[in-house]
Amino acid sequence: MAYKSPPTPAPRPLVEQALGDGGNGGGGVDVGGSAAEAEAGRAGPHAGVAEAAGGRGGRWGAGARRRRARGHALRARRGRGRAAQPARCVPLYAFKKVQRMDPSSTQRGVRQFKTYMSIKLDQDDIQVLGNDANEIQEFYKKYCASMSQISEKRNFEEMARYYQVASSLYEVLRDVTNNKVDPQVIRFAEMIEEKGHHFKNYKYNIIPINFPGSSEAIVELPEVLHNFDNLTLFLLVHENLQQGDKSIRDLLDWLSLAFGFQKSNVENQRENMVLLLANISTRTAAQEGQPLVGTVNELWKKIFGNYKSWCRYLHVSYNIMISHDVTEHKKQQLKLLHIGLYLLIWGEASNVRFMPECLCYIFHHMAKQLHDMLDENYFRPPPGFEEEGSFLKKVIEPIFKVLQKEAQKSRGGTAGHSAWRNYDDLNELFWSESCFTKLKWPWDLTSNFFYQGRGTARKSKTNFVEVRTFLHIFRSFDRMWMFFILAFQAMLIVSWSSSGSLSVITDGSVFRNVLSIFITAALLNFIKVTLDILFTVQAWGSMEWTKIIRYLLKFIVAIAWVIILPVTYSSSIKYPSGAGKILNSLIGNWYNQSIYNVAIVIYMIPNILAALFFLLPQLQNFMERSNSRVFVLLMWWIQPRLYVGRGMHEDILSIVKYVFFWAVLLISKLAFSFYVEISPLIDPTKFILDQRVGNYEWHQIFPFLPRNLGVVITIWAPIVLVYFMDIQIWYAIFSTAFGGVSGALSHVGEIRTLGMFRARFKSMPEAFSKCIAAKQREQALKQRSFFCVWNSFINSLREEDFISDREKDILMAPSFSSNLSVIQWPPFLLASKVPAALHMAMNSKEGDEHELIEKVKLDRDRYNAVIECYESLMIILNSLLLDSNDRNIVNEIDRKVTHSMTNKTFLEDFEMTEIGKVSATLARLLQLLKSEPINGAEERKIVNALQDFMEITTRDFMKDGQSILKDENERKQSFTNLNMDMIKDDFWREKFVRLHLLLTMKDSAMDVPTNLDARRRITFFANSLFMKMPRAPRVHDMISFSVLTPYYNEEVLYSSYELNRKNEDGISILFYLQKIYPDEWNNFLERIGVDPDDEAAVKGRMDDIRLWASYRGQTLARTVRGMMYCRRALELQCYEDMINDEADLGREEGARSKAIADIKFTYVVSCQLYGVHKASKDSREKGLYENILNLMLTYPALRIAYIDEKEVQLPNGKIEKQYYSVLVKGDDEEIYRIKLPGKPTDIGEGKPNNQNHAIIFTRGEALQAIDMNQDNYLEEAFKMRNLLEEFLITHGKSKPTILGVREHIFTGSVSSLAWFMSNQETSFVTIGQRVLANPLKVRFHYGHPDVFDRLFHLTRGGISKASKVINLSEDIFAGFNSTLRQGNVTHHEYIQLGKGRDVGMNQISNFEAKVANGNGEQTLCRDIYRLGQRFDFYRMLSLYFTTVGFYFNSMVAVLTVYVFLYGRLYLVLSGLEKSILQDPNIQNIKPFENVLATQSVFQLGMLLVLPMIMEVGLEKGFGRALAEFVIMQLQLAPVFFTFHLGTKTHYYGRAILHGGAKYRGTGRGFVVRHAKYAENYRMYSRSHFVKALELLILLVVYLAYGSSYRSSSLYLYVTVSIWFLVFCWLFAPFIFNPSCFEWHKTVDDWMDWWKWMGNRGGIGLAPEQSWEAWWMSEHDHLKNATIRSLLLEFILSLRFLIYQYGIVYHLHIVHGNKSFLVYALSWFVIAVALVSLKVVSMGREKFVTRFQLVFRILKGIVFLVLIGLLVLLFVGFDLAIADVGASILAFIPTGWFILLIAQLCGPLFRRLIIEPLHTLCCSFGTGAACRGPCCAKFRQRTGATLRKMGPWDSIQEMARMYEYTMGFLIFVPIAVLSWFPFVSEFQTRLLFNQAFSRGLQISRILAGQNGSGTKHD
Repeated sequence: MAYKSPPTPAPRPLVEQALGDGGNGGGGVDVGGSAAEAEAGRAGPHAGVAEAAGGRGGRWGAGARRRRARGHALRARRGRGRAAQPARCVPLYAFKKVQRMDPSSTQRGVRQFKTYMSIKLDQDDIQVLGNDANEIQEFYKKYCASMSQISEKRNFEEMARYYQVASSLYEVLRDVTNNKVDPQVIRFAEMIEEKGHHFKNYKYNIIPINFPGSSEAIVELPEVLHNFDNLTLFLLVHENLQQGDKSIRDLLDWLSLAFGFQKSNVENQRENMVLLLANISTRTAAQEGQPLVGTVNELWKKIFGNYKSWCRYLHVSYNIMISHDVTEHKKQQLKLLHIGLYLLIWGEASNVRFMPECLCYIFHHMAKQLHDMLDENYFRPPPGFEEEGSFLKKVIEPIFKVLQKEAQKSRGGTAGHSAWRNYDDLNELFWSESCFTKLKWPWDLTSNFFYQGRGTARKSKTNFVEVRTFLHIFRSFDRMWMFFILAFQAMLIVSWSSSGSLSVITDGSVFRNVLSIFITAALLNFIKVTLDILFTVQAWGSMEWTKIIRYLLKFIVAIAWVIILPVTYSSSIKYPSGAGKILNSLIGNWYNQSIYNVAIVIYMIPNILAALFFLLPQLQNFMERSNSRVFVLLMWWIQPRLYVGRGMHEDILSIVKYVFFWAVLLISKLAFSFYVEISPLIDPTKFILDQRVGNYEWHQIFPFLPRNLGVVITIWAPIVLVYFMDIQIWYAIFSTAFGGVSGALSHVGEIRTLGMFRARFKSMPEAFSKCIAAKQREQALKQRSFFCVWNSFINSLREEDFISDREKDILMAPSFSSNLSVIQWPPFLLASKVPAALHMAMNSKEGDEHELIEKVKLDRDRYNAVIECYESLMIILNSLLLDSNDRNIVNEIDRKVTHSMTNKTFLEDFEMTEIGKVSATLARLLQLLKSEPINGAEERKIVNALQDFMEITTRDFMKDGQSILKDENERKQSFTNLNMDMIKDDFWREKFVRLHLLLTMKDSAMDVPTNLDARRRITFFANSLFMKMPRAPRVHDMISFSVLTPYYNEEVLYSSYELNRKNEDGISILFYLQKIYPDEWNNFLERIGVDPDDEAAVKGRMDDIRLWASYRGQTLARTVRGMMYCRRALELQCYEDMINDEADLGREEGARSKAIADIKFTYVVSCQLYGVHKASKDSREKGLYENILNLMLTYPALRIAYIDEKEVQLPNGKIEKQYYSVLVKGDDEEIYRIKLPGKPTDIGEGKPNNQNHAIIFTRGEALQAIDMNQDNYLEEAFKMRNLLEEFLITHGKSKPTILGVREHIFTGSVSSLAWFMSNQETSFVTIGQRVLANPLKVRFHYGHPDVFDRLFHLTRGGISKASKVINLSEDIFAGFNSTLRQGNVTHHEYIQLGKGRDVGMNQISNFEAKVANGNGEQTLCRDIYRLGQRFDFYRMLSLYFTTVGFYFNSMVAVLTVYVFLYGRLYLVLSGLEKSILQDPNIQNIKPFENVLATQSVFQLGMLLVLPMIMEVGLEKGFGRALAEFVIMQLQLAPVFFTFHLGTKTHYYGRAILHGGAKYRGTGRGFVVRHAKYAENYRMYSRSHFVKALELLILLVVYLAYGSSYRSSSLYLYVTVSIWFLVFCWLFAPFIFNPSCFEWHKTVDDWMDWWKWMGNRGGIGLAPEQSWEAWWMSEHDHLKNATIRSLLLEFILSLRFLIYQYGIVYHLHIVHGNKSFLVYALSWFVIAVALVSLKVVSMGREKFVTRFQLVFRILKGIVFLVLIGLLVLLFVGFDLAIADVGASILAFIPTGWFILLIAQLCGPLFRRLIIEPLHTLCCSFGTGAACRGPCCAKFRQRTGATLRKMGPWDSIQEMARMYEYTMGFLIFVPIAVLSWFPFVSEFQTRLLFNQAFSRGLQISRILAGQNGSGTKHD
């Protein structure tokens, strides 16, 4: 290490302790010779540590350290002549010290270190002589004396290294002399210790701020230097406020002493503040004499925007008011003081950062205390804040403890949301003026806000209660539901009229009927208001009285309208009927036709006013944002007053756009519904209602049900559901159309092929100069700047192995400027041009010179290529030849050529038929020149080739050139004296390569590059230059930004073991990657110089292979490499800026470029478990630590933040765990360590808390959120400046706060599933988000890689929300929060980043389940409710259909299938369908057949792939889009998407109904493994298999009991899509499971599943080990369910009884009897069967062990009794064989019903009986919330009692029987297909691309041969 780190929980290796301050820095001892080789020795232990970590980081890390060590050792050898002997003492000293500390070499890496040092000592043959002491002392004196000269450099890194070297030398000196040191040496040592103390202890992040006189390039930047000085000026302005005995350097130190902030927090925020000021100052205009006024004011406005808004909202005065009487200079100092105070509060607030208004409250009071000190002009810290850490203890810890208590009450997220307060509840308490009186300052810990003692009593929610119910969908989007319900009612009324056309609405009576929709509206409004009261009543305890009154008045008014409108409506009808007649009689037959119209007008007044305000958005925004009590009173009735959600209305242009979108969509949807869904059903419905009640074939449940109403409900129910659902399809259609048009207008996909790219390449420099680079003065500079970027791009493609060396040469533009007369374009544009010109010349005849020149000039590129070749050749020859005579010969040839061209005698003077020979000879010469000769033989070949070329040129090609080539000296041959040094120069090598390519490329190079990813990146980059984007400023002036990546425990870098480990098919990850990326593998081997056939050499480069493989997976190494491209791009662009500015920096451009990149870009990876991994002894975890450490060494600008845990002994002897946020860099060098109030990840979701703890270490004005499975590209990093400029441009009503960025899914080539996911995700992140942002204005934050306005969000709650479960999809809540707080989210497609997605079926299912769970929780959340209520109607529609509405409609689509089939089941079993279809009065049954086929409307669901097709068409061409669509169908994409429709439905519905939403780790590896049948069964049994089998039984019953009267074609027409759904849900997991149809795998799967099913140990076993454990875990969601959800489950379960009820009346044995007794007898049969099973079960338990014979007799008796009963039924009661099958169909659902009810009984009993008793018995009165020991014992006893009660064992056995049956039925088709080998081969080719399929088959054949051979032997 360069510096010692503070102690951490992980013990430092003894090697590091041995090196200490000296040994550790021994690697830096390059002054004294081989002392520096201690650094090489240091590589030994680290290499050993890494290798010992299971090969997971070793060789990579060891290689980096060895390279560094070799460099130090080389420098050391250079100094051996000066001080060899003293330096050789250093390794000996290091060896002796390690030996003393660990003689037995027990600690990690020690043995390797000793071995290495022993070898070094043996090699150097060290003998410690007597004069060593004197020699080393003399050297030490000289070294210390030279320190004064070295210090003039004043570079922090160098100075720290020199002082460490001096310390190391002194330590060795003391050891050699046995502490008998010369006094002068001691004085030197004391001086070094005093001066070097600062260097050895001070650690910095980016800027060495506190290093006096540092001349680091970054410190010398004027903006950094001036702003740091500005912080220190505070002490000069306020001299009386200084603390005499404390070291105060600037205002942040002063604030730290005043309020007890931690030192590390101060250091962190000092750098943060300096960088903020420095970066803002580059864009703000300085005032004369006040250079920082604009900078400070800009930062002040951003930091305190939310605080000022909060103060205005609560009508309190700011505590940051600055008097106008003070000078401008002092005013700026005071502003900086307040900014520093806020940042220090924020930096130490930990989880309280999620509560922005709580931070405002804290700052408000602390700013008041600050003002008191300033006013008194005397330093006096407030009471309790005198010591460091006081702020954390006094201010943050009390709130953190409240958060902890609430998190405990949530029981890990299993408790209902209404039972505990989340982050939002606690934060919203600070939206009320009462917070000042309740909480006070300092905190009043007796307040109800805090907890005292063990009290855990429930406290009121704030403003909103997240109740688990589907009614939230109606409550949040009530206006939408009202609109569609009223529209449906109006269309039904019009359709029901005599004509049924829309024109009939002009009829008075029809119009009057249509006006009845207002009665429905009043009723719906009443329901909504009632829900408002019911859902918020638990928050009334903390709610303002004005809001409660509003709710009550709303309720009263709603009741009034529910009464008034029906009464007035009935009075407006002269002869009412039905309910109207009853109402009319109640009011005395009062008739007034106009009274209802008046009531409607009054009722509509609020809506009319809302429409007017909608047309005046600026006025509405002003009124909502106004804090004037007058406006507050006016707005009080319209909406409850909240701090967020005010003034969100867009500008008028944006409104017009999204209103047009929805107006056209709604008109189309309603027209379709009217003419296709509603009108065709009217006539059949009227006919059915007019017929007499049908002849029922069962005992009629509702005998008095009039006019076939049951049939009508059955027919209309699916149609109504489709009516509400199909708008999602209409949205897909219109978003596709609008997105396509918008993309085309944005130039998306204009360059999508290499041909298009070539055609536009020459215009790219001009386009580049307009959007990427600063303005250049000349055209040449434009091209040079573009070529610089282009070449960097191509080099990065080569580094990433997307292109080969040859392709790189073809694509590269010239890197160096030249004096040629033509522009040098990349060779791919000039390919085949010169050979074509040579061919023309060879075929030309004398006299055709003009024609030849004109032919060549026809293609301008060809002409320029010829000119370039000739001029380049002349330049090369003149530079290569050293002899003047040789150069004269060349010049003479040049003159002859020029003369011939001038006189147009070229064909006469030269022999054109020989020009091919000249070209071939020149090509050979160039081939030798570019091969870089390394010996004399190669040089001789070059000489010979040059002589051949000159001889052929003069003797064969030139007609009179024999005299030119004449040797004047027979011993001295011409062209032998060559400049061989130029061959090694990059400048000349580039010219050789380019000229050789121009001469030899005979094809057009149209297929260069061949790699598809390289083509995609090139075409996208080229296309993006022609898209609209802001002009990029200079790097110095750009907006600074940080990148933050949360990391938990995923792979950092693949180890050798992981890459070569084979699965059960013999497939390793490396083999897999080689097959799916064959061209990249070959390019990689070419890059590292290894022959693919040399297996030993390939294995020897495993370090490089690990990197290659890791960069193709979803690893942290890939993400870090990609994001560090940003820094690389900034350095290059900064260098270009300096060249363009013609800045003279004295060759300091490189250092300045790095310095500017440092202040503009920061990358922090939040490795939550880094400290745990460092201390762990597990090989994998230690490997993760080593790999992360190596990432920091590879990328010095990378920072790692982690949560450290330490055990500290308190004064009272107790051990306390303390937690810290730690930032490290480089070689694990700790920079900051900030104490936390507790473990942050215990409160809320893990990922947002991981982000939150690290966000304080980010820098800059923007923050990019990057996930661990993402990637970046160098060419895209060049455009970051443009993207960040968007923050300064107004989009719509305001500047953006979140910049959306498109993504490329890079995992699409892994498998067919990955391709499906890639296409689906690509359509969403491109066309989907394009439409969301414009025109709909409802784009939020959907994950990464969006860029946040950092200052906006750090003052408003951060970049995510973290409450447990409710914020499971934490990312989107950042978008919700930003929008609610008047932010603006945009989307930009000229830049893209890479993203990985899940690639295996189970991975994808877990991901879909997680997202569906998250959407279920979003449905319940306050953010969705507020957005739904505060958005205007059209924007609210956009919100619904693009967020939770999509999942709700997916669930409705599946629900429609159930409603449809159960309706058919009712019709067919009751006999009504038969009676209607066979009714002779129906002449045309076509309309009724259409009614039965309503489910076929779902075929429109295929239109959901339209966005995918449109986007592929835009970017790749519509022919390609159509081809990809067809291929997707052939690869069974519909099966995949249909299957995941079930996944979305199941997990979305369960999350809302019962909860249980949780983070599901999907895994990000390469899925080439086969999933066991038992694994798939466990995963999909409840979500898919059970539901599919239920639908299957429905279809079978519908077929069996309706086939006698219904045509088979009608049945297929009606049910084909449902059969497809059943097939997908049952077999998709197996179709997409690799090797599922291999026979031996099938057998193994069956045995594994059978074993799992038979394992009877339930308790203590994992679900993977036992069916019982899994079955019990599947019911966990019911344990925490509410009574309401359990009752709903009970009601839904009743559907299974309809089978038995209907089928028993169709049995032959009942002889048509319709008595209810038949149904009762069927239950008797079930009871007999269950009793028989119970008897056998009890007999097994009691007799099977000791009375086996008795048990067998018992089973025999039961069997005989059952056989006797069957015989009796067959003989005596005419039981038919068909009746047995029908009975099975009837009783299977009934048994499932019994199981469901049994599962519900336990939770219901506990909720209704046990928990009330628990509450009564609990001494604290808190019941279930209590965690005390008495209550734990009560719960344990009651649980045991419940398990003993009831027939639970029998229920479990019955469930096992059902599971056996289901598993068998699903497995049989798989087993049958496994018999046929071709099925497995087809599946493999279906899942993977062709190359991998071939490799897989070969691998299996080889494995089979080996196996059979072994068996044979």
